[in-house]
Amino acid sequence: MAEALALQTLPPYNSYLATMIIRILPITLALFSSALAISAEPTGKLLGYKESTAAQEQALEQRFDEQLNPADLQTWLKQLSSAPNQVGSPHDKANAEFILSKFKEWGWDARIEMFDVLYPTPRKETLELLTPHKYVARLREPPITGDSTSAQTQGVLPAYAIYGADGNVTAELVYVNYGMPDDYDTLKRLEVSVEGKIVIARYGGGWRGLKPRLADEHGAIGCIIYSDPSEDGYREGDVYPRGGYRPEYGIQRGSVSNVALYSGDPLTPGIGSIKDAPRLSRENAKTLMRIPVIPISYGDAKQFLSALDGPIAPDHWRGNLPITYHVGPGKARVHLQVVSDWNRETIYDVIATLRGSDQPDQWLLRGNHHDAWVFGAWDPLSGQVALMAEAKAFDALLKQGWKPKRTLVYTSWDAEEPGLLGSTEWAETHSDELQKKAVLYVNSDTNGRGFLEAGGSHSLQHLVNEVASGIPDPETKTSTLDRLRAKLLVSATEKDAKDEEKKLPKIVASGADVPIKALGSGSDFTPFFQHLGIATLSLEYGGEDDDEGIYHSAYDSYDHYIRFGDPTFSYGVTLAKTIGHTLLRMEESDVFPFQFASFAETIGRYVENLNTLRNKMREEDANQAKLLDSNAYALAEDPTKHLSPPEKKSEVPAIDFSPLDQSLKRLKESAAGYDAALQSAQANGFQGIAPDRIASLNQLLQGAEQRLLSEEGLPGRAWYRHLVYAPGMNTGYEAKTLPGILEAIEGRRWDEAKEYVKRTASVLNNYCDQIDRAAALLQKQGADKTAQTGSQ
Repeated sequence: MAEALALQTLPPYNSYLATMIIRILPITLALFSSALAISAEPTGKLLGYKESTAAQEQALEQRFDEQLNPADLQTWLKQLSSAPNQVGSPHDKANAEFILSKFKEWGWDARIEMFDVLYPTPRKETLELLTPHKYVARLREPPITGDSTSAQTQGVLPAYAIYGADGNVTAELVYVNYGMPDDYDTLKRLEVSVEGKIVIARYGGGWRGLKPRLADEHGAIGCIIYSDPSEDGYREGDVYPRGGYRPEYGIQRGSVSNVALYSGDPLTPGIGSIKDAPRLSRENAKTLMRIPVIPISYGDAKQFLSALDGPIAPDHWRGNLPITYHVGPGKARVHLQVVSDWNRETIYDVIATLRGSDQPDQWLLRGNHHDAWVFGAWDPLSGQVALMAEAKAFDALLKQGWKPKRTLVYTSWDAEEPGLLGSTEWAETHSDELQKKAVLYVNSDTNGRGFLEAGGSHSLQHLVNEVASGIPDPETKTSTLDRLRAKLLVSATEKDAKDEEKKLPKIVASGADVPIKALGSGSDFTPFFQHLGIATLSLEYGGEDDDEGIYHSAYDSYDHYIRFGDPTFSYGVTLAKTIGHTLLRMEESDVFPFQFASFAETIGRYVENLNTLRNKMREEDANQAKLLDSNAYALAEDPTKHLSPPEKKSEVPAIDFSPLDQSLKRLKESAAGYDAALQSAQANGFQGIAPDRIASLNQLLQGAEQRLLSEEGLPGRAWYRHLVYAPGMNTGYEAKTLPGILEAIEGRRWDEAKEYVKRTASVLNNYCDQIDRAAALLQKQGADKTAQTGSQ
């Protein structure tokens, strides 16, 4: 799926900026020497370790790195991406069995867990322009010279949007830009209705599943989604095969299931989809779309869009096709038909375990998916082969006499692409055991050449920085952390830098940890993080590869990847090192390396953002009211364009943030108290702290993230229970932070906002209770008493 990767704090990084970073890196390092004091050399100090065991840990990591061979990754990638790999295909099952065989070869206790899930596939698809002239869309991609798998036709399905409805509709066409809420506000001002129409929207601006959902809510009867060359085609660079970007007839497939409600099988929300599980009817499955949806290429889209008349599209609606963009409706009439086989398919999750010798009931999970839309060399197999390299390296360590203290659980998920089905069904099936035992889940998806992309639980932010400081970047030979710092500093100077980006240099230059991003959805971390409350990291590399243009198309192939992804597989090895070191730090630590000051600082920024949003809305509403009262909109617009003034907004009332402010104040105090206690205890080699107290402490740390869950969940979507991080209801994969409050304010649901201020403050206080108990276990005074109650 991989769209979660687009949710970085920063925009995609281009080759010019990458060149500039390499040129200015020595100057940057000199100017910010204090911030870049952590180099790729071992520091001898690791969070959660005694000094003696820290040295042993770094030697162990070096031995781990010695086992990683880029030739392995290349061989595995070529085999795994050699045939169509979508759910239900023979090659998808064969890949699961191949991965299973490798785990067993490497000494892991491995098995396949199977689930039965709803997986419709297209039986008939038609899209044709009827008037003002005839045109039939091609819904398959032509072969490309030099791409050996693109000529395969057997087993390759036509481009489709899974979980769209069946339908046979004919209507006028309306162009809706990205098809996001603001676009429908613009259509209203243009006095254009989509009621009873078929809409055409371009990819971008928000997740694809929102486009048919919002179209349906506004009365449309069908939805077409196309890839404009402004997003990932010739505007961005040379198209495949000359360059890496989307060619004229490349098509982005994808799921349109409403994953903002819940992920997984649409028919089994909250429970694993084993054979005899109770299932909803399709009519009652809320994540399924109610109108037919079809994705097309920009080669086809040009024919449909050029047939439109009606108002000329606003400036920001215009893409890069060589046409005048009109909105419609008018002469352009379209026939759209989708007929699917609504079958259940068996999916194959590979689960492999290395049992811990000391603490077998403390689990460290690692996951990547193996299914794809077609061949999937970049998405997801570039991440899958890094996972396999890690598993092989752990086997080598075992043969050298190493034994894991805690249990490693390596997973290769099936059916991620249609909506995180494999991971969600497994997590729901094993939810009770996971909440008792899982300490950490580490995810990857795609991987390419470039910069570290890290997101997840901010209590793990320091660990990510610590690990990245010791991982050399293959291109510059500095650490991946130093290179990322330089990227942030340069990006903040760009003309189009966002406000949040402009704040980063102050954080980076101060010597503080580089912030990791908040996670929304779009990959397999979702059920573990936002549903079960397991501390989570998503780690990948990218930004210099040219893979986005072939995303979810038949051109996501081995041949494309070895030219435009990671030609030497050096970043695949770097990802394996990064995740391997992260797991080893958790695996071997005396005390789990959580650090809470980063989390408290991050929550402080989220609360500040709420205040900023409220104040900005008040200011904008007041200004709009003045313009409306003075008839300024009518006087400023061209009367021949028929652009109506916007609707007057409701007044922003006072919202009492004091419960949130009080919990934030306590959080900062509790975080500082725990971090100081850990630092003091670690400096003393944890002397005087009995093993049973350390065990109780680690149990508290294991369950801390779960304190941020609310049993009631978020408004209208109880499956999402994390009150700090969630995917946005109207953004799709993009993260919303403090979502119960933020989305209520954005939606002007004031009573709901007030209620979730209280609920969010409550879970933050629960979190403080947990880390206060943990801090007490690290202190000599009252430690024995706390040890008796610390695991409650």
